[in-house]
Order: sequence, then C-alpha cells, then structure tokens
Amino acid sequence: MKKFLILLKYQIWQMVISPSTYIAGILFLGFMGVVYLFSLIDISRMASAKAPIADFLSIFWVPVLFMVPLLTMRTLADERRSGTLEAMMTTPVSTWQIVFAKFLACYFFYILLWVMTIIYPIVSLFYLPQLASDSRFFDVGQIVSGYVFIFASGAMYIAVGIFASAMTRTTLVAGMLSFCILFLIIIGVGLLSKFPLPESMAWISALHEYVQSFKQFDDFISLLWDTRPFFFYFSTAIVLLAITSLVTESRNK
Repeated sequence: MKKFLILLKYQIWQMVISPSTYIAGILFLGFMGVVYLFSLIDISRMASAKAPIADFLSIFWVPVLFMVPLLTMRTLADERRSGTLEAMMTTPVSTWQIVFAKFLACYFFYILLWVMTIIYPIVSLFYLPQLASDSRFFDVGQIVSGYVFIFASGAMYIAVGIFASAMTRTTLVAGMLSFCILFLIIIGVGLLSKFPLPESMAWISALHEYVQSFKQFDDFISLLWDTRPFFFYFSTAIVLLAITSLVTESRNK
C-alpha cells in the first residue's frame, strides 16, 4: 500500500507539471464559463424548471471530448516513448498498480476541474444578489444529481483515455484515438435512438437504453437515481483498466 501511495503521488505530480493538464483546464473552465453565462441569460428570458448550473451540465459531452484526451494522452504513450515506463516496471510494483495510479491521478484532476465550476454560481450571486430569491438559481437537488452523474460517468471516460494511451507510443495518436472512442460511446450510441428497430430486436433497444449517457443524465437531473448507471460506468472502467494492464505488460516483455 505504501508503494502504491508513493506511485500515486508521483503520478499526480506528473499531472501537475504536464502542460496538457493546464491546456485542458483553461479550455474547460473558459468554455463552461461561457456556457453558464448563456444559461443565466436563458433562465432570465424564459421559465425553466432547471437551475442554470444543472442546465449547462447537460452539455457535459462537449468538454469531455477534448478534456479527457488532453488529460490522459500522455499517461502511457509518452512514458513508453521516452523509456520511463520500462524503468518503472522494473520497480517492485505491478503493472496493475501503475495503470491504476495513472487512472486515479487523471480522475482526480477530472473531478477537480468539474468541482471548480461551482465558482460560477457563487460569482453570479456576488454580482447579482437578486438571484438569491430565485429558487431556480441554485437547486441543490439538481446540482448534486448532475455532478454525481458527471463523476460516475467520468470514471469510464478516463479509463477509455488510459486505454487509448496504452495502444500507441505517440501522444497525438493516443489523443485522437481517445476522442474517437468517446465520440462513439457518447454521440454514436445517442444517435442510435433515432433509428427505429423491429420488435424482434427489442433486446437491442433495452441494451441501448442501459448504456445511453444522455438518457441517464436526464434521469439524474430529474432526481431519478438508479444503481444501473453506477454499475455500468464503474464496471466498464475496471474492465478497461484490466485490459490496459494486460496490453501494457505484454508490450513491455
């Protein structure tokens, strides 16, 4: 356990000094700040049951598509290219511990960036105190549910990025591969709902509903919690990390 904690601290430090972390953070916070501003404008013009911060969380997939590749593309690809991964694997730690430490480090920054978006309603309340009287402005239930979904789904998205990084030695290729896989998982699966299926393929519709991120997000925002999304996201993340460990170990023999 002590060795793993040392490894985890090292991976977090690597994230801290990585330029791609800051690029992801600046792009993400800037983009979400603009989106929140437009959410405030929309809620001031029309009646809405959603709080602004819960409303702007509905476009979670946009920052995920560029933030996750930027956070994860260097994790294994860059270290394999520079030779530090081979050196790390000669230490008394397992491949699984290396992969899991990288995952936790990236997941930590993923959650941190999303948590930082809480500053938007705080700043808005400071400059526009009249918003405090609007119950839509800070609906705690919707906000908590929205962020719980973001954090749960993020586990799988980060695992996808780690897996993509293990498949190549080039960080750019790893980022592009991560983007493509995430696009298929989020957008591709969502588009399948536009195509009707015959009754004989009802099981595909049931499976599609089980893995569709947009449907799950709508359920969470409506305060309809279900254990199935948690199981899907975390179990898929574990499977992807296990495959990543096997791939990493086989490529360094």
